[in-house]
Amino acid sequence: MSKFIFITGGVVSSLGKGIAAASIGKLLEARGLKTTIIKCDPYLNVDPGTMNPYQHGEVYVTDDGAETDLDLGHYERFTSAQITKDCNITTGKVYHTVITKERRGDYLGKTVQIIPHITDEIKRCIRKVSKEKDVDITIVEIGGTVGDIESLPFLEAIRQMRWELGESYALNIHVTLLPYIKSAGEQKTKPTQHSVGRLREIGIAPDILLCRTEKHISKEERDKIALFCNVDREAVIEAADVKHIYEVPLSFRKEGLDNLILKKLHLKSEDRDLKDWETLVVNRLRNPQHEVHICVVGKYMALQDAYKSIYEALAHGGIANNARVHIVKIDSEDVKNNTVDRLLAAAQGILIPGGFGDRGIEGKIRAVQYAREKNIPFLGICLGMQVACIEFARNICGLKDANSTEFNKETANPVISLLEEQKQVKNLGASMRLGAYPCKLLKDSKSFQAYKKESISERHRHRYEFNNEYKKAFEKNGVVFSGINVGQELVEIIELTGHPWFVACQFHPEFKSRPDRAHPLFREFVKASLDVKRIS
Repeated sequence: MSKFIFITGGVVSSLGKGIAAASIGKLLEARGLKTTIIKCDPYLNVDPGTMNPYQHGEVYVTDDGAETDLDLGHYERFTSAQITKDCNITTGKVYHTVITKERRGDYLGKTVQIIPHITDEIKRCIRKVSKEKDVDITIVEIGGTVGDIESLPFLEAIRQMRWELGESYALNIHVTLLPYIKSAGEQKTKPTQHSVGRLREIGIAPDILLCRTEKHISKEERDKIALFCNVDREAVIEAADVKHIYEVPLSFRKEGLDNLILKKLHLKSEDRDLKDWETLVVNRLRNPQHEVHICVVGKYMALQDAYKSIYEALAHGGIANNARVHIVKIDSEDVKNNTVDRLLAAAQGILIPGGFGDRGIEGKIRAVQYAREKNIPFLGICLGMQVACIEFARNICGLKDANSTEFNKETANPVISLLEEQKQVKNLGASMRLGAYPCKLLKDSKSFQAYKKESISERHRHRYEFNNEYKKAFEKNGVVFSGINVGQELVEIIELTGHPWFVACQFHPEFKSRPDRAHPLFREFVKASLDVKRIS
C-alpha cells in the first residue's frame, strides 16, 4: 500500500507548495521510490478551464485532456510521475459527484452532509489515484491557506486519512513563512506559530515544517520554532529563497529532508545523488556560456503565472544550448505601427503564445510581420500560429480582410475557423479540443530536424483551426505545412521557406518540456536565436 505525504500551507498564499511537492517527489525518486502527486484545489469550479488567466494563472493540460492547475506542470517537470485528470481534485468535482449520487438516490434517503459524504469522496479520489498508479508514495498538496473556509473539507479529509492509516503510513508537512522585518533587523517566528496553532485546532499536527525565508535560520530561531510548534528540531527545514526553482531539490537534500521523510515513514531506499540534475540543470542555469534575448508578445503579461510553462520551456531551451534566456515581456496591446520597431528592436527571437479573445490581436499580428520581414527567429504557439496565418494571408496572399471567425464572424476570408466538432458545442467547460493528438511531420522540414522522427504526439487546447480551403494559396506563397493530423487533416505546424527559423504550431509544446529534456521546438528556437546573434 502507498504511503502518503500531505502538504499544507499557512500565513500567506504563493509560498511555493507546488514547488515543494515537486521537489520532494524529485528527492524521493532519486532514492529509488515511485511517486505520484495530487493537487487539491478548493475552488468551486469543476476545473480552471473557464477561468480568466488573471484570476487563475496558466491552465495546464495533461495527455488525457484535463485542464488543471499550473502546479501539475511543476510535478511533471521535476518528476517522472504520469499526471492525469484524476491528479487534480477540485471542490467542484467533489460536489458534482456527491450531488449526482444524491439525485440518483445512492444515499438511500440519508441527509447528505460535508462530513462524511464530501470528506469520504475526497478520500476516495485520493486513494483512487494512489491505487491506480501503484506507487510507493503519494504526495497530496492542499491548495489555499490554513484558515480559509473553503479548504476545511480537504483538511478534514486528510486528518481522517492520517488517523486511518497510522503514523508510519502518513506524514504532514506544513509550508510556512518566516518574515524578515528589515527595519527591526529580525526574523519573526510568530506567524509560523499562529499558522501551526490554527492547523492543530482542526486536528492536524505537522510532522515537518518547511520555513520559507529570505535569511538563514539561526540555531536559536530553529529551537524556538521546534519548541513552540511541537516538532523535532531536525524537522524545522529551512526553505531559503533560491535563484532558480530547479535548485530547490538540492536545497532540501542539503537540509536532510529526504532522509527525514524516509525515517518518519519507516522506509528504506537506495542512496543516490542528484549530480546529473545539478550538473545539467543548475550549473548551466548558474553559469551559462551564452546569452540571448527572446521577446514574448502576449495578452496576459501583467501576471507571471499566466505563461508559466512558456517561460520554463524557454529556460529549458537555454539549458540545452548552454545559454541564459533573457525574457522580454511585451503586452501585445502596446505593439502598434509607431511602437513596434522600438519594442522589438532588441529581439533575437520572438515568441507569441496562446490566448483567447480579440484584445491585443492586431499587436500580435504586427509582431509576426516584424519577425517575418526582419528574419528574426519566430515561434508561434496555438493562437500564435493562428495570428501568423492571418498576417501571412493579409500581407503576402493579398487577402486584406483575412481574419479568424473568433474575432470576426463575418470575415470574407476566414483563414482560421471553428473546428467542425466545435460547431454544436454550447457549454464552455472542458469542451475544447484537449489533450494529446498525433501529428505526422514532413521530412526535410525544420520540425522534422528538431524532433528527428516522423510521428509525434502533442497536447492541445483550442477551438479554432486553420481553414484548409486556403492551403493552396499559402503553399503557393511559401508556406510549408510541416505537421498534419492525418486522421482529421488538421494543420498542426506551419513553416516559412527562405526564413532562418519561422515555425508555428497549433498545439502547446511547452507542456511537454523538461529542464533535463528541453522540448525539441524550444531547443531549436533558442538555438536559431543564438545563431542569428552570432551571425550579426
